Amino acid sequence: MLPMPIADLQAIARELAESGRRVRVLWQAEDTLAFVARGREYRSEFHINPSDEIMYMISGEMRLHYRTPEGGEDVAVLPAGQMIYTAAGIPHSPRFPPDAFLLVNERKRRPGEVDRFHWYCPSCDGFLHEESFVVSDYTLDPVSQAYRNFFESEEFRTCKACGAVMPAPESV
Repeated sequence: MLPMPIADLQAIARELAESGRRVRVLWQAEDTLAFVARGREYRSEFHINPSDEIMYMISGEMRLHYRTPEGGEDVAVLPAGQMIYTAAGIPHSPRFPPDAFLLVNERKRRPGEVDRFHWYCPSCDGFLHEESFVVSDYTLDPVSQAYRNFFESEEFRTCKACGAVMPAPESV
C-alpha cells in the first residue's frame, strides 16, 4: 500500500475533545509532519520553530500572537476555514480555546535542530525564560513538556526587570 494516509479532521477533533488529549499526530515522514491540536487555555509562550509552518483553523478562532522584528508583539486573527503560513524563526504563540482545533503542517526536524519556547512578562514585556528541545518525535508532545518545566518553577516565572510573577494555571 502506498503511504497515503487520509485524515478525517472533524472525527479527530471529536476524539481529542472526548479524550482530553491536546495533540494527535497524523503522520511523521522524513520531510513532513502533520498534527491536529486542541486549544490550550493557558498558552502564553512563543514557539520558535526551525521550520516553516502552515496552520489551518478547523473550528473555532485562533489569535496568533507573534513577536515583531522590532521586539514588540502583534496578533493575527484566524477564524475557522482560514490558514496562515509562518516562516521558520518567527516567534509565534497560537492561542485558541480547548473547544477549537487547528491543523498544523511543518517539516519534520532534522538531526540537531532545536525548538525554542520563550515567555515574556505580562506586566513589562521583559524576557522571562527559554525552554529548548531537540524534537525527534512529535508524539512526545514537546509543548506540554516545555509548559510543565516553565510553570513548575516560580523562578522561571518571575521577571528579573519588574519582579512580577506570571501565575501558573491550575493544570497543564
